[in-house]
Amino acid sequence: MKTPWLLDLTAAMVLLVFVASSMPLVSSDPGQRVSMTLVRGAAALGAFCLDGSLPAYHLDRGFGAGSNNWLLQFEGGGWCNDIASCVDRSKTRRGSTRFMSKTAVFTGILSNNASLNPDFYNWNKVRLRYCDGASFAGDAQFRNGTSMLYFRGQRIWKAIILDLLPKGLAKARKALLTGCSAGGLSTFLHCDNFKNYLPKTANVKCMSDAGFFLDAIDVASNRTMRSFYTKLVSLQGIQKNLDPNCTRAFYPEPSLCFFPQYALRFIKTPMFILNSAYDVFQFHHGLVPPSADRTKRWNHCKLNVTACNPHQLDALQGFRTDMLGALINFFRNSTRGGMFINSCFDHCQSALQETWLSPTSPRIHNKTIARTVGDWYFGRRKEVKEIGCPYPCDKTCHNLIPASTTADSLAMFLLG
Repeated sequence: MKTPWLLDLTAAMVLLVFVASSMPLVSSDPGQRVSMTLVRGAAALGAFCLDGSLPAYHLDRGFGAGSNNWLLQFEGGGWCNDIASCVDRSKTRRGSTRFMSKTAVFTGILSNNASLNPDFYNWNKVRLRYCDGASFAGDAQFRNGTSMLYFRGQRIWKAIILDLLPKGLAKARKALLTGCSAGGLSTFLHCDNFKNYLPKTANVKCMSDAGFFLDAIDVASNRTMRSFYTKLVSLQGIQKNLDPNCTRAFYPEPSLCFFPQYALRFIKTPMFILNSAYDVFQFHHGLVPPSADRTKRWNHCKLNVTACNPHQLDALQGFRTDMLGALINFFRNSTRGGMFINSCFDHCQSALQETWLSPTSPRIHNKTIARTVGDWYFGRRKEVKEIGCPYPCDKTCHNLIPASTTADSLAMFLLG
């Protein structure tokens, strides 16, 4: 099993290969740098990063008509599901605020530029830094001699919320909880709890970006992601923080409720699901993990989808079919939910300006991600559920050879 920081690096490098366009992807705004805020009161709650450092967030204050509206974004970055990988992670920015950059660049859905983020530009926007390795859901600890690992993601979530409430969150009129990748998974796990903290009169919704991780059967007929999550839930004491209605329904396998496809039907707060049907992280670690491809027959296909043979393309189309199948009840029956499931070989599309809203951003039925999410949140359309056609018909995707500007922006966002 690869350590999580290697999973992060692999996923990022894959993205650098897949994201591309025939036109240069140039944003007119490099984004705003926002300073880090340490949560000083976290220690009293026992809310620590893996290494015992204090958790943190970045807050960009809203203005004008958005002064009482709040957007919170969970940072992503994989998981650690055994002691060795969590120890390794605790020595990096994924497990300690000591190693994190003290500023974060806000782009895409976090941008304060009205032309680049027309629906949310003037909201209070918060990026929750990720340092627990379990999608902000664990509550345990491990001591080995003089060293201690803190699995306190659930407490970190609570500590950050309690820190933000007196700063204006308690008076929110509109609120959106979102996140990317492991942070997108956090959105499913904490959506209803987020609503409970806010005024009953607030319009509260949630959006997961690239967080709909499937309980997939890989190309070697194993459930690699299920095995990984089962160990993660056990190690980090996550079960008690999962939706009890879900865990009762899936007894004796409560760890299944860490998968959004099983937890989704128990979420009461309106939810929007933004995901690629060919999510590259899931392609590389769920459908074709290294353990299922020891002869490396998939290497060329992973690096360039146009190099995939017919059998491999069939497997990719099967993955898309499985994802749509897992969403079918939500698609048919959710009256307040929304979705944007496109066919780009991508992972996380709301935080990068090029994919969120730009002249060359992905579209379904000529609608950008930004417009679709805005239409859903503000009720500008009755039905906001967009599903793109299967690969290779979507010509709006940047999924072949990366433009250098895109590679640089992805590297900054995912690696550093």
